[in-house]
Formats: sequence, C-alpha cells, structure tokens
Amino acid sequence: MRRRTAARLVTVLALVTPALVPATAQAATVTTTNACVTSVPEPGTTTPVRICYSLFQPAGASSTHTVPLIIHGHGWGGSRTKDPAAFKSWLDAGYGVLSFDQRSFGESTGVAHVMNPELEGRDVIKLVDLVASLDWVTKQRPGDPLIGAIGGSYGGGFQFAGAFTELRDKGRTRFDALAPEITWWDLKESLAPDEAARTMWLSILFAGGGKNLPPAVAAAFVALVTTGQWPSGQAGRDLDAFFAKNGPAWHVRQGRKLDIPVLIGQGLSDNLFNLNQGLKNFDLALTPRARAKSLLVGYNGGHALPSVVPPGFVTPGDPCSVALGSPSFGALAQRFMALNLKGEQTGLRGFGNYHLATADGRCLTQRHLTANTQYRLGRISTAVPVSTVLAKGPITVAGVPRLKARVSSLLPDAGAFFALSVGTTPLDAKIIQNNTMPLREPRVVRGVKRTVDLPGIAVDVPAGKSLFLTVSPVADMYAGQNGRLPNPLRLDDVTVRVHQVR
Repeated sequence: MRRRTAARLVTVLALVTPALVPATAQAATVTTTNACVTSVPEPGTTTPVRICYSLFQPAGASSTHTVPLIIHGHGWGGSRTKDPAAFKSWLDAGYGVLSFDQRSFGESTGVAHVMNPELEGRDVIKLVDLVASLDWVTKQRPGDPLIGAIGGSYGGGFQFAGAFTELRDKGRTRFDALAPEITWWDLKESLAPDEAARTMWLSILFAGGGKNLPPAVAAAFVALVTTGQWPSGQAGRDLDAFFAKNGPAWHVRQGRKLDIPVLIGQGLSDNLFNLNQGLKNFDLALTPRARAKSLLVGYNGGHALPSVVPPGFVTPGDPCSVALGSPSFGALAQRFMALNLKGEQTGLRGFGNYHLATADGRCLTQRHLTANTQYRLGRISTAVPVSTVLAKGPITVAGVPRLKARVSSLLPDAGAFFALSVGTTPLDAKIIQNNTMPLREPRVVRGVKRTVDLPGIAVDVPAGKSLFLTVSPVADMYAGQNGRLPNPLRLDDVTVRVHQVR
C-alpha cells in the first residue's frame, strides 16, 4: 500500500507504444508487454486517463493456437504485477494473463473513485476491448474474448464493476467467469454499517490511498475517520453521492444480476468486508442459474484484525478449499476457471452451496442458511458489556444471526455493538471470528422497533460451553470516536434468530 515515486511516474510518459521486455528465467518463453490504454477522462476534464498494464502471452499461444485469458487486479493502494513468475501456474496451464494498474494507482493516471461504473467500470471495459483485439486470445464470437478474472479486495471490486457495467450498457457481459475474494456488496454498508465507521480499518485504508481520492471526498473521509460517524451536511452528501453506485448492491437495485459462474472467497474473520457482504453477493447478485454453477468459500482470513474489545477468537485457515480438493483458494480458482473457460472435467463439486470455515477450523457445508431457531431474551441494557446465554452446547450455528428489539435511548447519538460468542460462562465468552456489528441511534428514541444483522459466522459450540449474545458499548474496530463517552441503549423484547445446523 504505497505511492509510486516521482521518477517511477515519469516512466509512464514513455509508455506511448507497447514495449516488449525479456521474461524472467523462470518463465523464459513468456512474452511480456507493458503498455497503456486510454480511458474516460476525469469528471470535468477532457484529457483521457491512461490505464497501464502488463500482458503475458504464454508459450505456444498464437493466432492458430488461441488461449483464454485471465485479468488480474490489485488491492487498494497497490499496483499491477509485472513479473510473469507470479502467474507461472496460470501461464503453464495455457492461459494468458493481464495485470493492470487501477485508476490512479501504479502508473495509471486519474483519481480513484472506488469502482464507480462510469469510471473504473469503463476502465475495465477498455481492457476487455484490448484483449478482444489480440489474435492469440480465444474468441467466442467477434469482439468477445474468452476471459475470467481474479483478485482480492479492490481487486475483487473491479470484477463486479466491469461485469455489471457491461451488463448495464450492452445487456450482457463478456466475462465468462469471476473469482473475487474478500470484496464488498455495498461499500458504504461495509465501511460504516449503520453509519458507524469502522475507524480501525478506515485509518489503514486512508493511509494507503487517501491521496488518490478526489479532494472533497478525502476531506469527508478524514471526518469519517476522526469522528467515527458519517459526516453531516455537505461532507455527508459528498460521501453518499460518492459511494452510491460503487458495488453490486446498486446494480441489483436497478434490476441487474450476473448470469455467469462466480467463485466467491470471503473471510469469516474479515472485519472490513465481512461474511455478510459475500453472502449478499452470492444470494442477490447472481441469477438462480448462475448461482447453481457458483461456489461460496468462506475462510478465516482476509482483512482480519484481532478483536480485543470485546475479546474474540478464531483459528486461521482455509479448510473448505482443502475439502473441495484444492490446497488453497488460488488453486481452487484455477480449477474453477479450467471448468468454465476450458470445459475441463476438474472434479469440482458443491455448486450452489455455502462452504464455511468454522471458528475452530473445520469446513461446514450447507445448502441453505435460513434461520430456523429463535431465542427470546427480554430486556438488555448496553451500559456495560454483557453476554447472555442463548443455548448450551453441543450446537452448530452458521449464517447471519438476526437480532430484533424495541430500542430506547436517553440521549442522542447512542449506540452499541453486537456479536454471538462462545464460552463456559459470560465472563470468559469470546466473540466468534472477531466480528461485531453496530446499532446507532442518532436521535432520542422510545421503543422503536429495530433489526440488526449480526456478523455472519460458522461455529461449533462443544459440550460444556454455551452460545451467548454479547452486547458491548464499545468495540475496537470502531475506535477513535472523538473521545465521546459511551451512550447506552435499552433493548426490550429482544429476540435472536439463527440457523442451527440439524
């Protein structure tokens, strides 16, 4: 997560025509091309933005022996991969690869709009047009290359931005399969659920790419980080407008769904883009036909910081990729692309299912995650951390638990943080997979009905331990809220619904 030096940026100006450079010894027969395409100008300007890329043509690929191609995108604050050795397994398997600098990063120009369909979405389409012009890439019809996409976080966001923008503009996308990891459904919902800012992560993101944002948005972002709350007035309107279209949620609200197979990798212990975001992409962004050919794999990782307040627990790892016959998610993605781009019989199974790593590191596969069990808890105050028992083990719970209550507050700007936890007593209960979700009441309320989606989880509660609801007035992922004292809520008629594995 770093900016390029001035000398490095000067190099961009020399990239007027493609430059062929020698490949590394590890991939000596790979032809590497470094170049740029021109894309849509920044709003209010007329100068085209340049999107720079490295293109890797594998050995043997030619106009008479064409191959499919994989587009790779980097994470926030990063830059493209220029060394073909990083894609050796793909190149050896007979794929071309294109890795690119996203708008405003690496050697690309412009400003980062965080996957706006009119800007980053069109950047991706320009790259697809480029790939369609290559005579060594397989075409399904004129102008329609056989392509897939890989990348995590921001590198997952470009996949949805490109595919949905094409679907909007042309009625279909030329992407044939996607493999996004640890990315979002709704960006505002991820960065500030219920307008309570995930300040721990926002500080890291701003440090890595704040200078790449438009100035007005960067200023509003600073306010978001320093206060922990969604800004009011013009700053809030700037952020609302900026994030309005930046994710699958907006496209789905416009009536669009992707009709292509998608392998979604999501971190259950990811406390930036949590499992809830991946489940919404899987459940809502795909047509039923596409979902029947798709996989959701949840692992313990991603944007994963430990939760100290309230204390949490997790066992890192990806048992579900292993259970599906691959040593890693990356290897699973290659099998997924072999099936969908080459028609190879890879032995993959479990399509349409949820494959979730439990907090203790086993793989749990479920066909449905619909809530089937309800617990009634009565009244809870959020003035101090409290854990209330829901059920005694052994029990297995998965999916997104949902809390409902009538909420009251004494003062404006009251809030609390919620999670399910496991322990032998309320005193040693630890929240599952280090995730919490907030409820924030900006105004004084009296007995209003509220629903809170808790963090998506998968957990085995053993005999001798219990499943708890933990409610806390503070949470470290939402820290730095400008020194404000916790302002408690009263919750009446509390119920929690979960999917209990039978």
